[in-house]
Amino acid sequence: MLCLKDFSFKYAESDRFALRDINLAVPDGCFVGITGAAGSGKSTLTYAMNGIIPHCYPGDFFGSVIVGSLDTVDASLTDISRLVGSVCQDIDSQMVASIVEDEVLYGLENFGVRTDEVEVRLTDALEAMGIADLRTRTIDSLSGGQKQKVALASIIALRPKVLLLDEPTAELDPASSLAVFELLREYAHHHQTTVIVVEQKIALLADFADKLVIVEKGRIRFDGAPADVLAHSEELLEIGVNVPRATSLVNGLRQRGLYRGSAVRDVDEAVAVCEEVLA
Repeated sequence: MLCLKDFSFKYAESDRFALRDINLAVPDGCFVGITGAAGSGKSTLTYAMNGIIPHCYPGDFFGSVIVGSLDTVDASLTDISRLVGSVCQDIDSQMVASIVEDEVLYGLENFGVRTDEVEVRLTDALEAMGIADLRTRTIDSLSGGQKQKVALASIIALRPKVLLLDEPTAELDPASSLAVFELLREYAHHHQTTVIVVEQKIALLADFADKLVIVEKGRIRFDGAPADVLAHSEELLEIGVNVPRATSLVNGLRQRGLYRGSAVRDVDEAVAVCEEVLA
């Protein structure tokens, strides 16, 4: 669904590359988590995936970014946005309407969705995000978590092949963050939609993602299944990426030869490993 090959990019006003030699393939229906230290190039990577680079940010572009069958350099931003639906970190800046249903309708009307499909898509999107009861509410009366779900509903109503989210839980409490990730996973698996999430909360990514990508200083440092990536907990900590404490504990047991299995992603898996070690 999405492929970056030998991709490098330097912003026009910069004297250094924001991203260099990026090679990344994302299959259909995959849930991908991207993380890294601040300034590592994560947001720039999302701009390349949704066509913001090169269409909105000029600079030196090398290699290729292919979404579906579209080359992002040759395709228009409108055509790319039919395939890739993006939700930015600042939700308030993305809102264009004052009422929830109008926010969802805005994209449908702008993309020229047939009138007989509009109501179905509107209803399905609100129900998929669990916010059908908010349909007539004003945007400014919603909580941060509710606004996040409205933004997601407005994107999935367009039925994109890729959902791209930049720090979707930055303003949310742990319970709301978990709820958003659960909705994303359920939607992705049900609709075979590729989901790409840039997020600092690696514990959440490790629990939900099929694939983890770690970005360091504009390059991909690790790319693989969460357990394989988390096995490098000491290296991750060195580059400013925190790992779950449960992972660090079990990795310590592996280093001491007390456990030979794979890295764990959460407390339940760590408890099972500890019980095995102590048996």
